[in-house]
Amino acid sequence: MTKHGVFRAVWRIVNALLVAAIALLCFASAREYSVRRYLKGFSDAIVPRVATQEEKVEAILDWMRHGPSRNSGTSPGGLAARDPENTLNYRALLQVCGTATNAFLNVAESAGLHVRRLLLLGPDRHAIHVLAEAQIGDRWVVVDPAYRVILRDAQGRLLTREQLRSPDLLAQARSRIPGYPSGYEFSRVAHVRLARIPLAGLGLRRVLDRVYSGWEERFDWSLIVERESFALLVAACLATILLLLARAALAWYGDRRLHAARVHLRWQLGRVVTALVSSRGFD
Repeated sequence: MTKHGVFRAVWRIVNALLVAAIALLCFASAREYSVRRYLKGFSDAIVPRVATQEEKVEAILDWMRHGPSRNSGTSPGGLAARDPENTLNYRALLQVCGTATNAFLNVAESAGLHVRRLLLLGPDRHAIHVLAEAQIGDRWVVVDPAYRVILRDAQGRLLTREQLRSPDLLAQARSRIPGYPSGYEFSRVAHVRLARIPLAGLGLRRVLDRVYSGWEERFDWSLIVERESFALLVAACLATILLLLARAALAWYGDRRLHAARVHLRWQLGRVVTALVSSRGFD
C-alpha cells in the first residue's frame, strides 16, 4: 500500500472515531444533565436552603439515618455502585461504607457543599474504610456517612483528619460512635484508590507523588470516581479533544508533506447545505 493509501485509511479511521466520540459526548452530556437535575431535586427536598454548612451536612446525615423507606428487594451486587440514583434509593447500598459515601457526596455537592471522599488505608495500601471530608469554614472535617456522623472530640468540636492522627482525639471520637471499629486509623489516607488500576503495581502513586507533589489535594477527584455519568462525560471530552488534535495533525501532515487529496469537512458541509437549499428552490 502506498503512503497515500495508508494516510487515507488512517484519516478515515480517525474521522470515524471522532464522530463516535462526539456522539458519546452528546450522550454523556445528556446523562450527566439528567443526573444533576435528579440530585438537585433530591438535595432541595433534604437540605434547608438557609442553613450553615454544618447544618447542611447534618441534614443529609439525618436523612440517611431516618429517611423514608427504601427499596430492599434487590441484591446490591447487581446495582451500579457509582450511580447516585441507586445509592440514594437502596437500603443495602446505604449500609456499605463506599456506596453510603457515594450517596452523601453526590447530595452534598448538589447542595453546594465542598466535599471529597477519604480512604483509610491499611499497611498494604488497600482501602479498609471509605469516608468523606466536608469543608466547614476553612477546615476539612471528617464525616462518616456509613455511621451517619461528623467525627467530634469529647467536647463536641469537629475534627479534621490531621487531628484524628492523634490517638487521644481518635479515641474521643470513637467513644461517641457506638460500635465504631478500633481498626480505623488515620495514619495512612488517600483520596484516589490507585490499587484498582493495574499500573499501581508498578508504583504509579510514587511516580505521581514525585512528578506532581500534592496531586490528590490540588484537584477534586470525587465526582470523577463517585459518579459514573460524570466520569463518562470527562472521558468523552478527553477523547474528543485528543481526536480533534490527531485530526488536525493528520491534516497538516497530509497537506504539507504528502500533498494527499482528502475530503475537507467544510467543503463537504458546504455541498450538503447547497444541496438542501437547491432542493427547496431557493437558488
